[in-house]
Amino acid sequence: MVRGITLLYGLYLLLPMGLLVLGSFGQSWTNTLLPTGVTGHWYAELWQDPSFRKAFGSSLVVALSACAIDALLALPLAYALYHGARRGGGMAARLVSAMPVAVPAITLGFGYLLVFNTDTLPWLGSTPLLVAAHAIATLPYLTNTLLTDLRHLGLERLEQAAATLGAGEWQRFTGIVLPSLRQSLLSGLVMVAALSIGEFNLSNLLAGFQNRTYPVVLLQAFYGATGFACAATVVLLLLAGIAALLSSTVFRKSP
Repeated sequence: MVRGITLLYGLYLLLPMGLLVLGSFGQSWTNTLLPTGVTGHWYAELWQDPSFRKAFGSSLVVALSACAIDALLALPLAYALYHGARRGGGMAARLVSAMPVAVPAITLGFGYLLVFNTDTLPWLGSTPLLVAAHAIATLPYLTNTLLTDLRHLGLERLEQAAATLGAGEWQRFTGIVLPSLRQSLLSGLVMVAALSIGEFNLSNLLAGFQNRTYPVVLLQAFYGATGFACAATVVLLLLAGIAALLSSTVFRKSP
């Protein structure tokens, strides 16, 4: 029974992806269950489309910028939460862990829309606002990854030994904590990049015409040729799959 449920669930997940792949190689797909004909020109047309190339570049810029900001913020934040939880301040750590579920991205997007679409803060549609929104939305995921690794590693003994030798808090953080979190940081940043590239709600609300991200342009493609839209979606699925594979590989290699 468990295997049957697992099989049905797997089919439920894979069937839409399989149909997208078929549609990306189909000549025509109009009012039929499956596409007709075989062609590869949708991918060539996608490569030649300037709006998709620009949107892909915008997504990479936003994702890499969000990774850089999250790395700078998540490391000290996870370290502070780890020591705060050891001193009885575990509520803050639980709040950080629940933030991705408790605060949906579309809620943040509407908040930014109200605040940054004013004469005082006319930043709506700007790339810095989009980067900041992606960084804030993905920060809890990276923080929670690092926090979990800190709990697993149990570095308090090494820190105590370093403290008895005269090492200050900054020396302990850079000499013990950072090297120990290297693998989980890399894995978490890959996850942040994947989440940022696939993020639609925030980007659709905040991006301007000049800095539209890949998912925003992808939605507009479905109003045109179905095969072209399927090819564009398959590219996004491949990016997500590669990011997931890299993240899991790094995680398996972590000590």
